[in-house]
Amino acid sequence: MDEFAFRDRAVYLPGTETLVLADLHLGRAAVSNVSAPLDERDDLLDRLARLRATFEPSTVVFAGDILHSFSTVPSGVDETVAELYDRCVDADVDVIAIEGNHDRLLDTVWPAGVDSAVKLNDGTVICHGHTEPNLRGKRYLIGHDHPAITIEGRKRPCLCVDPEGYRGNELLVLPAFTRLAGGTELNRLHGDAFQSPLVSSVGSLQPTVWDADAGETFRFPPLGEFRRLL
Repeated sequence: MDEFAFRDRAVYLPGTETLVLADLHLGRAAVSNVSAPLDERDDLLDRLARLRATFEPSTVVFAGDILHSFSTVPSGVDETVAELYDRCVDADVDVIAIEGNHDRLLDTVWPAGVDSAVKLNDGTVICHGHTEPNLRGKRYLIGHDHPAITIEGRKRPCLCVDPEGYRGNELLVLPAFTRLAGGTELNRLHGDAFQSPLVSSVGSLQPTVWDADAGETFRFPPLGEFRRLL
């Protein structure tokens, strides 16, 4: 498969000029116990704008769990959803929304149609990952499990890559785009501990970390080979 770029919790696929991010969990700040939670709206909009400026994608895919709450849409979330969509459309960027397990009410606030999965021209299938997709491809790109890894005492969101992870095809697991999600710490996982049915082995996952301070991407060997060194 073609190469990809990982930056600020998102993946860019140059072969299809597609930027993919998952697990925004809009509305999480409203139910947070933190006394001064992150301003999720400005944070998400600003970071998406920087990613668009960096990669200039023709398509942006929101790969599920755009919303956080199962039962209500907190005040202001509908406005944030509309602005995320409008800023892309106003820049002549196509927008695709994938339904996640938290997105029961997404069709009430999303300005366009919502898909369960999408297949790009290069054979990449994008879905949320809480259920297996009904599409078959050469690569699978999911979210759902919010992977993170602790290195030298610092917990970092990471992209997980398994060259033959799902049905013998490359599997990429995105971290949560929201910075309000703590992340599922790979260091503590074994066996089939991921919730997604597309992930069969934690040990074969290769973590990739974006270091914003250094401006570099660091790729590690399969977790099973170097876990004891962390």
